[in-house]
Amino acid sequence: MSMKDYDYIWTDKKRTLFGLPISFTRYILTEKKFITRKGFLSLTEDEVELYRIVDKSLKLPLSQRIFGCGTVIINSKDTDFPVKEVVSIKNPRKFMEILETNVSLHHDKYNIRGRDMVGFDHDGCPDE
Repeated sequence: MSMKDYDYIWTDKKRTLFGLPISFTRYILTEKKFITRKGFLSLTEDEVELYRIVDKSLKLPLSQRIFGCGTVIINSKDTDFPVKEVVSIKNPRKFMEILETNVSLHHDKYNIRGRDMVGFDHDGCPDE
């Protein structure tokens, strides 16, 4: 699939040496999903529906901060990858704002509140 297959809101690549996007990992935020695409010849994609995202946090290690990069950690109620790291991206705070806006829209659209997602395990059973 190419980038034209998505109506994306935001996209970036994982940054490596000196903050340059020399990597085969791409992050794509669409109106409904957050997609991580890895690989060069053989591609692997992982998706998280925006309404499943519960929380996010920001890591700014010195090695990334020097080049204006950071890592955003997304916690979700996704069964495959409940914790997703968006590693070494440019302008991580701007990405967090865009993500928060779109997640809030989906929570409002599906009438999901924080209490609706807390207290249940990934398989839908109450935590013990």
